[in-house]
Amino acid sequence: MIRRLQLLGLAIFLAVAAFSTGYAFLFFLVYLGLLVGGGSYVVTRLGLADLEAGYAVNQLTGHVGDRLRITYTIRNTGRLPKPWLEVHNPSNLPNGLPGRALSLGSRAERSWLVRALLERRGHFRIDPLQVRTGDPFGFFEASAGVGHGISVVVYPRIDPLPFFRLPPASIEGAHASPERTLQTTPLATTVRPYAPGDSMNRIHWRTTARTGEIFVKEFDLEQTTDVWLFLDLDAELEAGEGDDSTTEVAVRVAASIADKAIAENRAVGLTVGSHRTTVIPADRGARQRLKIMQLLAAVEADGSTPLDEVLVTGIGRLRRGMTAVVITATLDPAFIRPLATLRTRGVGVVVVLLDWAQFDPPVGAAATEELRQHVRAMRHALAEYELHAYVVGPGRPLGEVLAR
Repeated sequence: MIRRLQLLGLAIFLAVAAFSTGYAFLFFLVYLGLLVGGGSYVVTRLGLADLEAGYAVNQLTGHVGDRLRITYTIRNTGRLPKPWLEVHNPSNLPNGLPGRALSLGSRAERSWLVRALLERRGHFRIDPLQVRTGDPFGFFEASAGVGHGISVVVYPRIDPLPFFRLPPASIEGAHASPERTLQTTPLATTVRPYAPGDSMNRIHWRTTARTGEIFVKEFDLEQTTDVWLFLDLDAELEAGEGDDSTTEVAVRVAASIADKAIAENRAVGLTVGSHRTTVIPADRGARQRLKIMQLLAAVEADGSTPLDEVLVTGIGRLRRGMTAVVITATLDPAFIRPLATLRTRGVGVVVVLLDWAQFDPPVGAAATEELRQHVRAMRHALAEYELHAYVVGPGRPLGEVLAR
């Protein structure tokens, strides 16, 4: 805008000087300015005419570490070439989306693919596509928005936990992991050929009709070891940076355990102690997984409620046969006593403790040793009540740490 005002002032000055003095050279400059300015305006006005543009995103959700693939297409349906075009997608993604400068000939088309790495969890926005053009001298420019904005949800990274096992449920006829049984249970998992002695009510009629041979159903013990996750996101417990901070590791632990439990057909509930306590009731299936991942994509370490208060208010939701998984970086043992009362109610307990000494090492050998002693004291306090505990630090795969 300032440049346009400067050019307008210069044009007025030349016109006044030309008509005042009558010099031919000044009139030449005035006519040249009118030609250049008028031509630049016309070129800019025609620059976006007969253009078609758009973009397509391959997915609206993903996990940290995935790549978002965006396909751009721009087409010139007119006879006039488009020598100066700039295509850009404004976005609040951590690394943004790269734009491109290009030119199009008569009735030409260009397409290209952008792969954007999803480096941080959260809810992000991709605004409508912006197409901009101008003249060679930079006097004028024109832009247009194409399409609609979209939202992209980035879920936490999920680490495989092949050897992580929950404590078995204290209920007769149940098991913590799939186990084949001769009894009839609600979990019919597979079929096999009929053998003498099999009951007629176990015949799987669809397979029998399809194959022409008699097949019977086989059953597993019902997995009643459902899970309730307690995620502590106290603001005072934040340590470390980036993907190796206590918040990101705690969220990744919660997401990985929830994903594994839901894949095993367990009911999973979640309580997050952030700026306000958020509760997702226990349930099974893909819909429950989506609810948990959407919440974990948005949470931040901005809580102020002590963990023991969060546990006291949430313990009433636990029923016999469930397992409470507590994920925290606190070194205050006050939360252990509410957990110890769960054992008498037939509720298992697993504590995932984030080691502060590894996330934010203090300066000095004495301070480091003191912090390590606090962590060891916390582990001993948990062991006194026979509570399962895992100590997690940054930079190590969760599958290795939670396999011990």
